[in-house]
Amino acid sequence: MIRLEHINLVVKDIEETLNFIQTAFPDWKVRGTGESEWHGNKRHWLHVGTDDHYISLNEGNNEENRDLSGNSPGLAHIGFCVDNALEISDRLQQNGYEITTIGADHPFRRTVYFIDPSGFEFEFIQYLSNKPSEKNMYGGETSSVKRLHSSQEQKA
Repeated sequence: MIRLEHINLVVKDIEETLNFIQTAFPDWKVRGTGESEWHGNKRHWLHVGTDDHYISLNEGNNEENRDLSGNSPGLAHIGFCVDNALEISDRLQQNGYEITTIGADHPFRRTVYFIDPSGFEFEFIQYLSNKPSEKNMYGGETSSVKRLHSSQEQKA
């Protein structure tokens, strides 16, 4: 069996990113927290998630994340399969977070994207079918993608 256990992100403000994550996923809890040393620098860390998977948040500095509107190497986005993308989207918007992208019309999935306070883009995917051939039907998805805000606009 292969499965993704965790993602490790270096963020500007752990509490701000934690608030974003727990707004999206209210059932996720802080699993652990502490201090560590990374290449000679002390930093605070926190794990938030479930017993099976989590996101590791590590305190960084005030540098900006990579420009998501460019083609620089780095993390483009993190995608989560969810039961109800609209519910998560509504909850995030009610707490002041803005949609950055609405995924293209697709007969078997809905997608919506948000950028967290540290500049990481999160995609929430709701599949409307359990059939792999329908879930993985590709072709033309980007034709009706609606980009509402760029990562540069989010930082301004």
